[in-house]
Amino acid sequence: MELSNRIQLLIGTALVFLLIATREYHFATWHNLPGASWAVFFLAGFYLKPKWVLPALLLVAWLIDFSAFNWGSGSDYCLTPAYLFLLPAYSILWFSGFWFSKQYRFSFKSLPTLIMTILVSAFICELLSSGSFYLFSGRCHRLSGVASLLLGLGRVRLVAKWRRPVGPR
Repeated sequence: MELSNRIQLLIGTALVFLLIATREYHFATWHNLPGASWAVFFLAGFYLKPKWVLPALLLVAWLIDFSAFNWGSGSDYCLTPAYLFLLPAYSILWFSGFWFSKQYRFSFKSLPTLIMTILVSAFICELLSSGSFYLFSGRCHRLSGVASLLLGLGRVRLVAKWRRPVGPR
């Protein structure tokens, strides 16, 4: 699917504004909008073809976090060595969107491929982002192998019995 540069610029601008408006603990407090980071990276990979878009979006996400930690009301609780795992986590979503854009046909036959692409990329993103926090942040204790696996399967709350955070929630 080929989009004109003008359309890609409009979509890219909308995605950046969506990322800014919904980055959980920054500007979204007035209505508690859910974070759209995962969707933004997947859609950017699907719609925006220049390769510089991925590093630019990663930079925007980091700048939002950096400004919240330094000048806003954001906590540094998540700013640990595990934060670096957001780079491959978000990149997986972008590359999945990019890959799906090559498979996409305007037909219901594309739907199973879309669903599998989203499920697999979301699973890997969750495993990298949440799993790395629990394993490498130093904020949690006694994480068993089973708990690590369950965390990667979607933040299963049962795991909280095996591992308690050290700091504030």
